[in-house]
Amino acid sequence: MLAIGGAIGVGLFLGSGYSIKVAGPAVILAYLFGALIAIVVSYCLVEMVIVHPVAGSFGVYAHTYLGSWAGFSVRATYGICQMIAIGAEVTAVGIYARYWLPHVPSVVWVAAASIALVAINTMQVGGFGEFEYWFALIKVIAIMAFIVIGVGLIVGFGRGPALGLSNFTAHGGFMPHGLRGVWLSLPLAATSYFGVEVIAVTAGEAKNPKESVPRAARAVVYRLILFYLLSICVMLAMTPWDRVGSNLLSSPFVSAFSSVGISHAATIMNLVVIAAALSSCNTDLYVTTRMLFSLAREEYLPRSIGILSRNGVPHRALGVSTGGMIAAILLAIYVPSNAFLMLYGTALAGMFFVWIIILVTHLRFRKTLTPELLAGLPMRVALFPYSTIFGIVGVLAIALSTFYVDGMRYCVPTFVPFLLAISIVYWWIRRSADVCIADQT
Repeated sequence: MLAIGGAIGVGLFLGSGYSIKVAGPAVILAYLFGALIAIVVSYCLVEMVIVHPVAGSFGVYAHTYLGSWAGFSVRATYGICQMIAIGAEVTAVGIYARYWLPHVPSVVWVAAASIALVAINTMQVGGFGEFEYWFALIKVIAIMAFIVIGVGLIVGFGRGPALGLSNFTAHGGFMPHGLRGVWLSLPLAATSYFGVEVIAVTAGEAKNPKESVPRAARAVVYRLILFYLLSICVMLAMTPWDRVGSNLLSSPFVSAFSSVGISHAATIMNLVVIAAALSSCNTDLYVTTRMLFSLAREEYLPRSIGILSRNGVPHRALGVSTGGMIAAILLAIYVPSNAFLMLYGTALAGMFFVWIIILVTHLRFRKTLTPELLAGLPMRVALFPYSTIFGIVGVLAIALSTFYVDGMRYCVPTFVPFLLAISIVYWWIRRSADVCIADQT
């Protein structure tokens, strides 16, 4: 449920509007492509989790198989990018709330959501998990209800005539902007699956991770694909694609219900997408806190950040993790119309790097496994190494497409100096540690 909560968020409920705008109904192909990459990443992670069920997850794996720089940089990048994603998600809450109260400033909603989520994350991990379970369940039930109601309207159950499937080919056809449109829709469509890596992050606090993590991975990946594809198909059938993806100021799910005259359902759906954004943000705050905790315990960050509270929560790491919320509040004050894309696009660039490191780590990890250990894995990546290489090439293709997407053209170029800064910090920490060891000697 944590993985579902992390993956089903603003990428689907809000970002899908932009993806539909640039690709039309052919956005379905982008979601399929993203699903294939998500499956590969999930299975690669599960293999490594089974052998190494530790806190720090893929950061520890990268350290073990690629070196200390990779281990530090992937954890630092993931932690910071999740902090930025948290900012994007609480910004989305402000956007959704304007559906009811358009005159209330977004910063009010952003600040209120931030305070509530920090309070939830101060709970003992069991209480936090229970809270997030129900958050995620709201999303799952809502998507299922949306699909059932939408299918009913499409086939003609109800008072009105059947909507049919004409909207898939009307208004310019299934692929109104050609393959280029599908390619440009990938950053927000395919990367909506970012969040499946949370399965690995939870391994350090899961009971019997060697059994629970593989089972969760199978369930999560295929349910996400089912939810995404069915909900997008239903949405596109209910209303013309050029109206669904008209702007980033409301959820396309709400617009779909509004377009067929179901105003109360639209109101309920808006409440659901707020819960979805809060759930996704809640999960991201959890994993960011754990990544910073892992770095502090290995002394890449001040040791004080790795201190636990009385109920076992790394509360100081949690405090640092709220940086994205602070950024969101400032952006909601000064650039409210562009805050979502600015934050979300920046987070995506770092996640490209994280997924590539995970996949490259898996290539090295497989080389170290004995045939006996490999045969004993309950889950294995099919067609290795071609599937892992496909994942790497696919992520690079998606990253390249951002250069041609309005609002995201600079997210990858700005990541280069960001990675350079992380590398400088890493070498400075290593040098300081070496000096201390030499002095002690």
